[in-house]
Amino acid sequence: MISLTDTLYTIARALVSCPDEVTVTGDESGKNVNLVLSVAPDDMGMVIGKHGKIAKAIRNVMKAAANSNGQKVNVEIK
Repeated sequence: MISLTDTLYTIARALVSCPDEVTVTGDESGKNVNLVLSVAPDDMGMVIGKHGKIAKAIRNVMKAAANSNGQKVNVEIK
């Protein structure tokens, strides 16, 4: 079983310039998973991308990972 929190944490740390400030909170129990990704204010643009393309790509990857577990995921970026 894939840990969605760890997957999102790994993706976000690879994108930002301050990986120590990346936090992922949320509850993975049940069918619906809500995750909140927090990064440093200076790294927010790197995670969101131009016109939200990177954020959309992150959400798509997370939905694919959740689908393999039979779950649904919602990723919120703060």
